[in-house]
Amino acid sequence: MIGRLRAALVGAAALLTAGVLTTPAGAAPDPGTVSLTAQQRTQAFWTPERMRQATPLDVLSVDRSEVTASEPRKGRKTLIAPSAPASPVGTLAFPDGGGAWTGGGAVVQTAGRVFFTYQGRTASCSGNAVTSANKSTVLTAGHCVKLEGAWHTNWVFAPGYHDGQTPHGTWSATKTLSTPQWTASEDINYDIGAAVVAPLNGQLLTDVVGGQGLAFNTGYSKAMYAFGFPAAAPYDGQKFIYCSGTTYRDFLLSSDHGLTCNMTGGASGGPWFTQFDEATGTGLQSSVNSFKYNFLPNAMYGPYFGADAQNLYRAAQSS
Repeated sequence: MIGRLRAALVGAAALLTAGVLTTPAGAAPDPGTVSLTAQQRTQAFWTPERMRQATPLDVLSVDRSEVTASEPRKGRKTLIAPSAPASPVGTLAFPDGGGAWTGGGAVVQTAGRVFFTYQGRTASCSGNAVTSANKSTVLTAGHCVKLEGAWHTNWVFAPGYHDGQTPHGTWSATKTLSTPQWTASEDINYDIGAAVVAPLNGQLLTDVVGGQGLAFNTGYSKAMYAFGFPAAAPYDGQKFIYCSGTTYRDFLLSSDHGLTCNMTGGASGGPWFTQFDEATGTGLQSSVNSFKYNFLPNAMYGPYFGADAQNLYRAAQSS
């Protein structure tokens, strides 16, 4: 178990005017940034062998005593269109509680594995590239950038990861960010993180893999698809897994979306989409894999994308 939140799954800084905190993703001469030298060190650090040996950062698992109910701050409904190109698709997938995604499409390029160093060990989560002004923004879970009061280092994103392969390269973070509530007290209701990644081989992230759209303040009880790279048994982190169905508002202790899903550790930070089109693999990202109750192992929860999530996105894309 991991500290206050007793982590078991899906898995300082200057105050920005947008209302989020930012922190270095690795060693850096100036707060909020990572030097070119540090980026190069991070690139060299993540060898294929280290990626294979990285342990899944657990999807957070909580009990009734560990969550304080809070209401997400609402705002105007906002939809941001995908910039991801359509790509060849395979056999369309059917609704599932944790099966391999066989539908192909843009999502197999925009989503990927996240690798970082946490408390002296190499670990992994999931993330997703989104449409952004800087063409370099990745969304993930808050605990995939900061946990137990410490920001992760050596943070990289491998879009399109599969079977040990990184077909679109490994992208080093220049900055990692989270919501003010997660940054200050690791409030499970605001478990949302973001990273800004450096250009790779002279190209920007979404120019290479595209970016998914986003949706904020769209309410509850939505048809959603959740994706990730679970790496704890029975999964091994090598396959792209999904869950789908109609979400419900958590009726216990959080203000999160709930979804029937048996993904395990390593899936943390993977995207949830509304208006997801199986034929093109594009949708509007509306949450991330965040936590499970330890007494409800087949239900996954993801934070509501309200005003604070939108502020985080704005801060990241303007960095």
